[in-house]
Amino acid sequence: MRKLGISVFPQHVSLEESMNYIETAAKYGFSRIFTCLISANDKEEFAKLEKICQRANELGFEVIADVDPTVFESLNITYQELDRFKEIGLSGLRLDLGFSGSEEAAMSFDDNDLMIELNISNGTKYVDNILSYQANVSNIIGCHNFYPRRYTALSREHFLKTSKQFKDMNLRTAAFVSSNSGEYGPWFVVDGGLPTLEEHRGQDIVVQAKDLWNTGLIDDVIVGNMFASEEELKALGELNRNELTLRVEFLPGATDVEKELVLTQKHFNRGDVSAYVIRSTMTRVHFKQFDFPAHDTAQIELGDVTVDNNGYERYKGEMQVALQTMENSGNTNIVARIIPEERYLLEQIRPWQHFRLIEK
Repeated sequence: MRKLGISVFPQHVSLEESMNYIETAAKYGFSRIFTCLISANDKEEFAKLEKICQRANELGFEVIADVDPTVFESLNITYQELDRFKEIGLSGLRLDLGFSGSEEAAMSFDDNDLMIELNISNGTKYVDNILSYQANVSNIIGCHNFYPRRYTALSREHFLKTSKQFKDMNLRTAAFVSSNSGEYGPWFVVDGGLPTLEEHRGQDIVVQAKDLWNTGLIDDVIVGNMFASEEELKALGELNRNELTLRVEFLPGATDVEKELVLTQKHFNRGDVSAYVIRSTMTRVHFKQFDFPAHDTAQIELGDVTVDNNGYERYKGEMQVALQTMENSGNTNIVARIIPEERYLLEQIRPWQHFRLIEK
C-alpha cells in the first residue's frame, strides 16, 4: 500500500508543536515520518526526539532518520550493534553517506529488523553493490533527496531514470513533495520549499503528489518541509493513491447527462493514442441511448473536456480531453475544463491508463 509521510525537524520548534503536527497528520492517514538524527551530545534535543518517536510509534507511524557517521560515533554504535536506534523508536535508518556495501548488507539482517533506506537521487551503482553482498532485500528501501535551494532539484529525466533503477529491483521507493506553507527544513535555507523535482517547486501540493504516484515508480510521498497546513494534509489524505484523478469545472451549459458521463465513468486513454486528445471511447457505448444536442461549440483549448454531440453520429457520446488547441467542427460540445494547475498532468497520461474526473 502506498503511504503518505511528513518530515519533522524538532530542533527548530517546540515539542508541543511537533506533537500537534504528528497528531494532525495521523488524523488524515499519514503513516511515515522523515527526520534527521542529531548528535547524542545535545542531550536536550536528543531527549525531545525520543519523545517524538515514542508518540509517533503510538500513532502507527514508522520513523526513518537520516544518519551520518558522526551520529554512530556520538552514540558509540557500530554497524553491527543497532539496538540503540530501535530503543529511540526508529523504524529505519537513511544512509545518505553510506559504508562500503558489505556493512549495509549486514545491517539489513540486524535482529532489530530496521529498514535500511538508500539515496535514490545519486544515480550510482551503490544499491547494486549492496545487493551484491546478498542483502536482505525486504529491509532495503530507497528515498530521493529533497532540495532546499531553488534550481537544484532533480530534472524529470534523471528522476525517472534513477527511480526506475530501484523499482526494477522491486525495492520500495519514496520521494518528497513540498508544502507551500512550510517554513522549516533541516537547515535554514528553504528557498521555495523542499521538493525532489525542480518542476514541482511552488506547485499545488496535491498536483505534486498526483504526479509522483502517476509515474508508477514511487510508493511513498513525503512532505519535505514543515509545517504543511491542515488543509494540505487533508487534501493529500483524500487522494486516490492508485488511480489518477483530475479536477474539473463544468461550463454553465453542461447538461445533467453530460455531467453524469464525465463524473461516473471509469475512463481510460485508448491505446492508439492521439497527439491532440485523450479519448475515453466507452462513454459512447454506455450513453448511446441519450441525445446530445449541440452547445458550446467554440474553439477547443488545452484541458477542455468535450462530448461529441448528435452531429457526429458514429462518435456521439464520446468523451475527450484536449491536449492542444483545435478547430471545432460544431459537432463537439465543450462541457468542462480541467482546472489550470492540473493541466500539467495531462501530458503524463499513458496509453491504456485509467483515470477519473471529479468536480472541483
